[in-house]
Amino acid sequence: MTAPADDAAHVLVVDDDSRIRQLLARFLGANGFRVTGSADAAEARHKIGALDFDLIVLDVMMPGEDGLSLTRALKEQKDVPILLLTARADGEDRIRGLEVGADDYLTKPFEPRELLLRLNNLLKRRAGGPAGRERIGFGRFVFDLRREELREGDAPVRLTDRERQLLTLFAHSPEGTVSRDALSGGEAGVGERTIDVQINRLRRKIEDDPANPVHLQTVRGVGYRLRFD
Repeated sequence: MTAPADDAAHVLVVDDDSRIRQLLARFLGANGFRVTGSADAAEARHKIGALDFDLIVLDVMMPGEDGLSLTRALKEQKDVPILLLTARADGEDRIRGLEVGADDYLTKPFEPRELLLRLNNLLKRRAGGPAGRERIGFGRFVFDLRREELREGDAPVRLTDRERQLLTLFAHSPEGTVSRDALSGGEAGVGERTIDVQINRLRRKIEDDPANPVHLQTVRGVGYRLRFD
């Protein structure tokens, strides 16, 4: 495997699960990142004090100081993007994470390719590139990425947590195209039929004719694409 370049983005992965640290070190390293691992918040604090990192991937549930507390402390000291990993699917950790300053989150188990996509977009957002915009528009709809809110004109559109995740994933993806694998998030038991049902439910909220979608289109052999402005 080719070693990452000296100027490659440096990621700190903080997780008490050594298997996750090793998996991400291999995967992100193979995709051009430099990776350093920490088993807990205390070790992470030590390494952050000694090294500069471009990104931090941080588990919420850890022995000792948890990821939310560490995120709050780091955001008071450094301007570094933080992506939280949470095992909770009910959205509570996501909301609390955003409240303390996290820039993004993923629910465990996750697809490593989705993590890669999100990290690259955090870097683009930090650099002020196209992914740095706070809103995307499609037709008469506007989705606020920071608040994860969808509005039709002035009226809010009620979304489930899963629909917010889907719109965020589409918004962060090149040309709005996301593979079926990435849409599943690596979750066991999430098959094509489940994804199709989730997409169809979202289409009913944003399409005039869900059977002939204009905004959220099927890309044969790949997945789906959200055509935003």
